[in-house]
Amino acid sequence: MAKIQMTTPLVEMDGDEMTRIIWQMIKDELICPHVDLKTEYYDLGLEHRNATDDQVTVDSAEATKRLGVAVKCATITPNAARMDEYDLKQMWKSPNGTIRALLDGTVFRTPITVAGIEPCVRSWVKPITIARHAYGDVYKNTELRVPGPGTVELVYTAADGTETRELVHEFDGPGIAQGMHNLDASIESFARSCFEYALDVKQDIWFATKDTISKKYDHRFKDIFQEIYDAEYAARFEEAGIEYFYTLIDDAVARV
Repeated sequence: MAKIQMTTPLVEMDGDEMTRIIWQMIKDELICPHVDLKTEYYDLGLEHRNATDDQVTVDSAEATKRLGVAVKCATITPNAARMDEYDLKQMWKSPNGTIRALLDGTVFRTPITVAGIEPCVRSWVKPITIARHAYGDVYKNTELRVPGPGTVELVYTAADGTETRELVHEFDGPGIAQGMHNLDASIESFARSCFEYALDVKQDIWFATKDTISKKYDHRFKDIFQEIYDAEYAARFEEAGIEYFYTLIDDAVARV
């Protein structure tokens, strides 16, 4: 039987430890006998990331932009113990975080339903897809170890030099602080990805934040989603017979 021919290569991101062995077995036994596999290969094993000062991770993301499809194996995000084990130059950041930031990517985690394999919760008859924004937030945070009493503030300096300041906390002893950011443009891209995915697979969207507590950060997500839905997707969702609604994250969990 003739092999399936590929016209465009995909990006192949190899991983760490047992993943490398399993991925090679998958290719040898399940893919290559049937498909004329064409890939652009990148070794994201921790040793090679260290040798290239993590440039290989950036290169793999740029290749994904160019070719459109990538397969990535599991990789190690090093901690202090891995620093010694692999004799690393520095504690390299999460490859997933680097790649997603460069792609301005949205992560969809969706179950693969297989006939004959039944869910543990029998009342779950439709798959639930989790969509996660993959830019900014904790992946691009700035952290500070507060050594003792003092003040931590958020400071925004505008192009004209004017400052806006918000108190984070008055510390009366040691502690920690963390700053996060996001971009309207990236949130808008996330929203459109979610709406387009929902239309493609005919799934309702439940969008949830904690805007009752995070009245500026989370609330910005809520507003942008609603604005884009009303302007670009309301009629398409109605025609497709699917629904979009906003709720608190507590309620979304309860509904699941």
